[in-house]
Amino acid sequence: MKDILRPDIQKYINANLKTDLHSLLLKKSPFVDVSMVEIVQQIKGKNVAERKFPFLQKEGIIFPPHLNLEQASSQATAEFKSKELRGEKFLDLTCGFGIDSYFLSKNFKSATLVDQNSGLLDIVQHNWKTLERDAMFVHSDLEEFLRTNQEKFDVVYLDPARRDQLKNKKFLLEDLSPNLLEIQEQLEKISNKIIVKLSPLIDISYLISVLKNISEIQIIAVRNEVKELLAVMESGFDGGVRIHCINLESGEQSFIFNFGEEKVAVSEFSEPMRYLYIPNNSVLKSGAFNTIAQNFGLKKLHPNTHLYTSQQKCNNFPGRVMEVETISSGVLKKGEKYNIISRNHPLMPDQIKKKFRISDGGNRYLIFTQTLKTKVILRSVL
Repeated sequence: MKDILRPDIQKYINANLKTDLHSLLLKKSPFVDVSMVEIVQQIKGKNVAERKFPFLQKEGIIFPPHLNLEQASSQATAEFKSKELRGEKFLDLTCGFGIDSYFLSKNFKSATLVDQNSGLLDIVQHNWKTLERDAMFVHSDLEEFLRTNQEKFDVVYLDPARRDQLKNKKFLLEDLSPNLLEIQEQLEKISNKIIVKLSPLIDISYLISVLKNISEIQIIAVRNEVKELLAVMESGFDGGVRIHCINLESGEQSFIFNFGEEKVAVSEFSEPMRYLYIPNNSVLKSGAFNTIAQNFGLKKLHPNTHLYTSQQKCNNFPGRVMEVETISSGVLKKGEKYNIISRNHPLMPDQIKKKFRISDGGNRYLIFTQTLKTKVILRSVL
């Protein structure tokens, strides 16, 4: 493994960071002891690190196969998750490439990292040594570790595999590996706080109905793309589940509410007023369609249109806010450029562009939607 770190090989890797990797794989490796597949793996890793985990952009780091890079959390999400975690002993039961472990464990006196993939665990152990961080590295499958472990930990973290043997995506907890429903009691015996990373597609109501002691669910988006959902379980917790909606790298404030609030929240409706509000995708994922209207004093356009309006501008809204005017289709001119949004409207953006002979671009928005009364076209005011 460490042959890849030889200066001559690293020089070749760095010289080919922008080279087409398919063409590179067709070439013979210039090194007898390192294959071109291994070289390309490192090139991919360095390129992924540049955008996904920049803290690994330093000499001496070894990167795993691309699938492990793809499945690893980003530095941005890992740093956010680590903010309020601290204690004596941290345990990651599904270490993977170790990005989450590296940040989540930083405020603990000791960290234990478990993974069944010995090759991957060797890479993580090497990288942590390079980064001057200590941990206990355990080569074991999760079930065997839980059977033999005698320690207790302040926080236990795990990221269950969400693909089956045929690489198909899985979402129900009983289909994950490990099956959380089967091991939850074992987890509770070794820690009072368990944090589980789950698919952003999992249904929140379902999650709350099948897992015990959930105190908080974090919905984490980066630049309005929901990346992951985090379930926090605390022993003995029987209060309301807090939902925390986060949109990192957006400049937007988080939105926090109690899951039970949405059941009793009631929206008022209105035709479009001066300002239009489009919640970010972490809020939309949370299902807080009435709660957000009530909390910010906004009115909805339609029960099935999650767009909101007000006459006075509301600050700190978790999403896009724009000043708009209602227009008729007749004012649209052929060749004009707009950013097109279609919500609860029969025409999709491509159909809208074709029908009105307009194109993408520019600095104005067109919003095609409907209110309780009729279909409307809204245009952002410059």
